Parts: sequence; structure tokens; C-alpha cells
Amino acid sequence: MKLGTVIGRVTLSRGAPALQGGRFLVVSPFGREQYATGLDGGPRMGKDPSLVVYDDLGGGDRDVIGYVEGREAAQPFAAPTPVDAINAALVDELFYSPWKG
Repeated sequence: MKLGTVIGRVTLSRGAPALQGGRFLVVSPFGREQYATGLDGGPRMGKDPSLVVYDDLGGGDRDVIGYVEGREAAQPFAAPTPVDAINAALVDELFYSPWKG
């Protein structure tokens, strides 16, 4: 699972029937330095490309979410569904303790 900050939403004029009840979020993935700043650090715009994540948990703007990509993203659906990433968690707290080795 990876973490990212929601920076927007995608509006579709037509969607697949299997995806009804959810929405698509534009997410900026966390980078190494963002873990140190925590949830209040804000998204790091422009450093890494953002991605589109299917959401049926209710993530909103500036929320930090946990998402999975690839084959695991399609597992919650009964039939094969065309998604590349899915929101798996809404993050309330983040504790960062770097390894000093």
C-alpha cells in the first residue's frame, strides 16, 4: 500500500456499470521527505506524476489515503473491472520514525 494526498476529482460523462457508486480521485503520491512532514505537510505538487484512484470510501480534497495498484486494485470487484488503483484506506494519523542505522 502506498500513501498519497487527494488533489482533485475526475468527472466522467459516462462510466462503466461496475464502477457505479464510487468516484475517481486525482492523487499526489507521498515521497520520502513527505513522511517526515506528516499529514499537515500538504501535497508535493510537480515532483512525481499524479495518478487517478477509484474511491468508494469517501476521500475528499487534501485527505491522505492509502491506495493499492495493479492486480490487487481489481480484487474487490466481482467481475473483471478496468481499474489501475483503488483507495484502500483513509489515513487519520501518521507516525514517522526513521531508521538510524
